[in-house]
Amino acid sequence: MEFDKELNLKGEVCPFTFVKSKLMMEQMDMGQVLKVILDYKPSVENVPKSFQDEGQEILEVKQVADNLWEVYVRKVK
Repeated sequence: MEFDKELNLKGEVCPFTFVKSKLMMEQMDMGQVLKVILDYKPSVENVPKSFQDEGQEILEVKQVADNLWEVYVRKVK
């Protein structure tokens, strides 16, 4: 999947994963896609849910390795 910015949050835990993702998203333009790399299972559920609660579009959440996930979010607000 194509993306505009990538944020590697390996080693980070909640709530820092969402806080850092949100700060990155605030610097992006409408329609751009942020790829977030996570290795903390609770964040894989919390980050997409928090973005959805804020009205952003979750494009995909996929596991790419053991304890490694990619979350793709499009800025729509």
